[in-house]
Amino acid sequence: MSTPEFFDPRLTEQRNPRSVAIDVASSLEIVDLMNSEDRLVPGVVHSRRAEIAATIDLVVESFRSGGRLIYVGAGTSGRLGVLDAAECPPTFGTPPEMVVGIIAGGPAAMFRSQEGAEDDTEAGARAMDEHAVSEKDVVVGIAASGTTPYVRAALERARSRGAKTVLLTCSDPPADLAAKCRVVIFLPTGPEVLTGSTRLKAGTATKLVLNTISTGAMIRLGKCYGNLMVDLMAWSEKLRDRGERIVMETCGVGRKEARAAIEAAGGSVKVAIVMVRRGVDREEAVRLLEASGGLVRRVVGDPPR
Repeated sequence: MSTPEFFDPRLTEQRNPRSVAIDVASSLEIVDLMNSEDRLVPGVVHSRRAEIAATIDLVVESFRSGGRLIYVGAGTSGRLGVLDAAECPPTFGTPPEMVVGIIAGGPAAMFRSQEGAEDDTEAGARAMDEHAVSEKDVVVGIAASGTTPYVRAALERARSRGAKTVLLTCSDPPADLAAKCRVVIFLPTGPEVLTGSTRLKAGTATKLVLNTISTGAMIRLGKCYGNLMVDLMAWSEKLRDRGERIVMETCGVGRKEARAAIEAAGGSVKVAIVMVRRGVDREEAVRLLEASGGLVRRVVGDPPR
């Protein structure tokens, strides 16, 4: 039997046989159906653990050489990249330029769809030039369908500028594009409940992978002590409270002492911990951390259980 003309080989564009009657389903049936599909996602992500770990290694290498992690995507994929990048400064105390999110259509596309932006190959290539992508950087192209022209053009230009390129996709990518990327993270999440709506399973899988890449790289850089976020930026009352509680717990001091230590450390929870635990001033604490590669554990020992 010949393939119908309307058939699209991309996994994300195929129809899901389990949801063909979703238009006449009850609310509870829709919830159950979507939940059953979502439960497939963690297993798919786990199946690509080696590729995700390899990407983390590339990003750590890039950061240590003064490079950046740059996400580029269109639509949902682009928004997820921008979101992950935006969350790094408050969580890990990183400068905004260390993790960058680029979306087809520019910032306006975060809030309103920019029709046709994903097809603009010139804009994709130009974005890499405008951000002065270099051999120090890692560029992660996020394309659920695997064929987004904007992302493809960006990856090709990034590679030509010497950057290490990674493709994150939920469909089999074109062989020629895959061959040009250092790592390909292919997440076969399968057809969506609503055909082609990649903000569903594909979006969920993408979010999990981006969380793991950025968090894993930051952990490797010493942005945590045990599982405590010691490089957070106290930009809100909640984060100020968290920072003080971290110092209280890791140093065995009261709230007043913890607050004073953080103030003396110039607002750095990490430096405050070293100052209190080692009984040194701010300058010596900074020196000790720099000598240890930023890892608090190497300076003060294991955190309390």
